[in-house]
Amino acid sequence: MKKIYLFVLLATIVSTTLQAQQTDLQRVETTLNYYLKGLVNDDAKTLTKAFHSTATMKWVGKKYVEVNAIEGLTKDMNGTPHKNVKTRIVSIDIAGNAASAQLEIQFPSFTYIDFMHVLKIDGQWKIVSKIFYTRQDTK
Repeated sequence: MKKIYLFVLLATIVSTTLQAQQTDLQRVETTLNYYLKGLVNDDAKTLTKAFHSTATMKWVGKKYVEVNAIEGLTKDMNGTPHKNVKTRIVSIDIAGNAASAQLEIQFPSFTYIDFMHVLKIDGQWKIVSKIFYTRQDTK
């Protein structure tokens, strides 16, 4: 009887842990999709849902640049959706209340490779930092 009780207890703990992880995975995906949909649709309101207000965006072009992510991403938005853009979430890794993700946003002649750091803040997953690389695609 003790073995059955122990097995049921262990199965419940494992099941609860897996469900919590799956829920967090789904929530991180939702956050990332706010960013992707907002970016592709040139929709600042949707994009802003993904980010913490103090999130940073950093990259190296001719020099190192660091800006507030929301301000940097939304300053030129005018509501005109981009055409022929493909997006995908390449990977998501979660450890407790921290996650990292790699995304690709493929435009006709270049692809953004984004690396996002996401934190669970007050029960909500928010992007707190973004670094990216722009890969020029040749046809």
